[in-house]
Amino acid sequence: MIKKTILSGIQPSGNLCIGNYLGAIKQWEQMQDDYESIFLVVDMHSITTKQLPADLRSRCLSFVAQYIACGIDPNKSNIIIQSHIPQHAELMWVLSCFTYQGELSRMTQYKSKSKNLKNINAGLFTYPILMAADILLYQADLVPVGSDQKQHLELCRDIALRFNNKFSETFKIPEPFIPKNGARIMSLQNPTDKMSKSDVNLNSIISLLDEPNIVRKKINRSVTDSGSKVVYNQKDKPGLSNLINIYKSLSNESADYIENRYKGKMYSDFKSDLSDLIIDTLSPIKLEYDYLIKNKDYLLKILKDGTDYGYKKSQNTISKVYRKIGFVPRVR
Repeated sequence: MIKKTILSGIQPSGNLCIGNYLGAIKQWEQMQDDYESIFLVVDMHSITTKQLPADLRSRCLSFVAQYIACGIDPNKSNIIIQSHIPQHAELMWVLSCFTYQGELSRMTQYKSKSKNLKNINAGLFTYPILMAADILLYQADLVPVGSDQKQHLELCRDIALRFNNKFSETFKIPEPFIPKNGARIMSLQNPTDKMSKSDVNLNSIISLLDEPNIVRKKINRSVTDSGSKVVYNQKDKPGLSNLINIYKSLSNESADYIENRYKGKMYSDFKSDLSDLIIDTLSPIKLEYDYLIKNKDYLLKILKDGTDYGYKKSQNTISKVYRKIGFVPRVR
C-alpha cells in the first residue's frame, strides 16, 4: 500500500516551545507510521526578518536535534533543511509567475506582519509562494495547518490548480490535515494571543529546553483570572482555560475531570501540579537533546539522508515543471 505524503515545517527562529510541541511536533510523531513524512526546517522563510548568521546556523541544528528528541524518528521520517534543496527557490520563481499580486496583498499574515515595519521586503510579500513551493515540490497529499496558515494553503491549492489547468496534471492538490487532538496553546502572559516561539517576552512561553525551576516560575507567574475556582471557561477565564488546555493535552484528561480533581482547591495547587506535568514531559526531551546536540556528525548524517531523499523527490517535480513550461532540458 502506497502511503500518502504529509509535509510540515517550522521556521528556525526564537525558541521551540510547548505550543509548537502540542500543536505540531507531538502530532508529527504520531503520524510517522501512517504517512510518508517530510518535516522541514524552513530557514529560507526565516530570513524575511533580520537574522544573525551564526545564530541561524546554530538554531537550524538545534531544531533538528529537538525534532528528534521529541520523537521524530529519522528511520521513519525525512528531516530536511529547506535551503539544502535548491529546487525550493527554483519552483518558487516559476510559481510566482502564476500568482497574482492581488492574491498576495490579501494575505492577512502579510498585513499583520508588515503593519509596523518601515521597510517591507519583497520576501515578506512573496512568502506564501515559497510556502506553496515547499508543499508542491514534494507532491504532498496532506499539510497540517493551523488557522494562521489556512489562507496560505488555500492560495497554494489555487496556484496548483491554475498550473494544472494550463499545462495538464502536474501537481497533487494538497488537502489540509487537522489533527484530532491538536491544541492551540496561548501566551502565558496574554492568553488572547497564540503562544509564539518568537515572543520577546520569554515569560510568555515554555521553551522545550527550559530547566524545571524556570518552568515553575513561568507557570506561577502566568496570567489567570479573577476568582479562585479551577473552572474551564474560555470566554470568561481565558488565562486559566489556557493552562487547563495545556494540562489536558499533556495528561489526556478531560476538562470536566480536571475541574472535579481541583474542586475546593486553589489556583496554586493546580499550577503546582501543572508544572510537575510539564517538567515530566520535557525532562526526557531535554536529556535526549543534550546528547544529540553534542553529536554533530550524527545530526549532519541525518540531514544528508534527508537532502538525498529531498533532492531526488524534488528533482522529479522540477524536471516535469520545466519541461511543461518550455525550458530546454539540462545537459548532464
